[in-house]
Amino acid sequence: MLYSGFDLTAPNTSVSMTINGPAPTILAMFMNTAIDQNLAKFREDNGREPTEDEAAKTREWVLENVRGTVQADILKEDQGQNTCIFSTEFSLKVMGDIQEWFVHHGVRNFYSVSISGYHIAEAGANPLSQLAFTLANGFTYVEAYLARGMHIDDFAPNLSFFFSNGMDPEYTVLGRVARRIWAVAMRERYGANERSQKLKYHCQTSGRSLHAQEIAFNDIRTTLQALIATYDNANSLHTNAYDEAITTPTEESVRRAMAIQLVINREWGLAKNENPNQGSFIIEELTELVEEAVLKEFEAISERGGVLGAMELGYQRGKIQEESLHYEHLKHTGEYPIIGVNTFRNPEGDPVHDVLELARSTEEEKQGQLKRLADFHQRHAKEAPAMLERLKHAVIANENVFAVLMDAVRCCSLGQITTALFEVGGQYRRSM
Repeated sequence: MLYSGFDLTAPNTSVSMTINGPAPTILAMFMNTAIDQNLAKFREDNGREPTEDEAAKTREWVLENVRGTVQADILKEDQGQNTCIFSTEFSLKVMGDIQEWFVHHGVRNFYSVSISGYHIAEAGANPLSQLAFTLANGFTYVEAYLARGMHIDDFAPNLSFFFSNGMDPEYTVLGRVARRIWAVAMRERYGANERSQKLKYHCQTSGRSLHAQEIAFNDIRTTLQALIATYDNANSLHTNAYDEAITTPTEESVRRAMAIQLVINREWGLAKNENPNQGSFIIEELTELVEEAVLKEFEAISERGGVLGAMELGYQRGKIQEESLHYEHLKHTGEYPIIGVNTFRNPEGDPVHDVLELARSTEEEKQGQLKRLADFHQRHAKEAPAMLERLKHAVIANENVFAVLMDAVRCCSLGQITTALFEVGGQYRRSM
């Protein structure tokens, strides 16, 4: 229902799923949807059911052509965003299962993880910590996948990154520093090929930099953040809506946010050059300073036993909280000027919004979804228990869990699968 009207294997279609804890299950649902969509197209075109060989070839073709990203970054969840559901160890294991399944089935155009600094920044980290923690998490996934016996060039192209662009000067060079560190490490430490050395990243303008006071000014901040992302050659960009500080975005505010990108890319002449800041003294100087700071942070993480050891000590979480408190203190005292918020306030005061447009499901939509779920449970009541037992056995026997999930989602709901995995994979418990 969600993807009706979309051709999920069209060259110009790419689907980004910003999910983490339940990502493996929902990804399996998505892959099945793409396969079913193409099998349905075969029936429509040929007026018959495909043979087993034709169905197998269709599945193979779909997996080779489907494009998109699933976030699935469990490390930043523990460090910054707090939407973990399974134990970190189990989540890492299933992330490896997904990537291994991708390798075996030739899934080359879908990123198995979006290693995310954005949520680390939104939780309060400064740009240096965002970049250092995110790259360190990326190298942790590399080491985990290598330990499973995967080859670096088989999985590195399926890794992507996600950064926030705020107002601080360091954000101007975030992408170029990330690409330099990643490329050098991939080449010198892991012997990776040229394709694996290329860091691909999505960038989003900072939601944290948006303010409820004088919300019209937020578009100015977003425009500047989008401009530096464009100049830094981000692979893809999300521009925030100006009213996100007070409500869910409206159709009007989303169109304005998209217009920021369109004007930069279609009208702004300097953006037509591939690298307009190349050779600038401040860009080169910032690049060196930020890289040095990131490498220094790597040493601090290493001294605490690497990323996982530092997480057990609460290092990343503590540092993010300290930096968040520092930012809020500077904002409160006015040392960090924010126009219309703590300086150059509107003498007329901020207009009070009588009505806020909220994007919420109706009671009818809610009940409709509950009914569909109940019908699904009823239709598969006989086969679901055996499938759930098979799934639990796969975890206990250390088999590829994602391979079983590809079958399980056809007869088991997300809730049923999650409950079963809790029993054998463990629920998340924060290290206090």
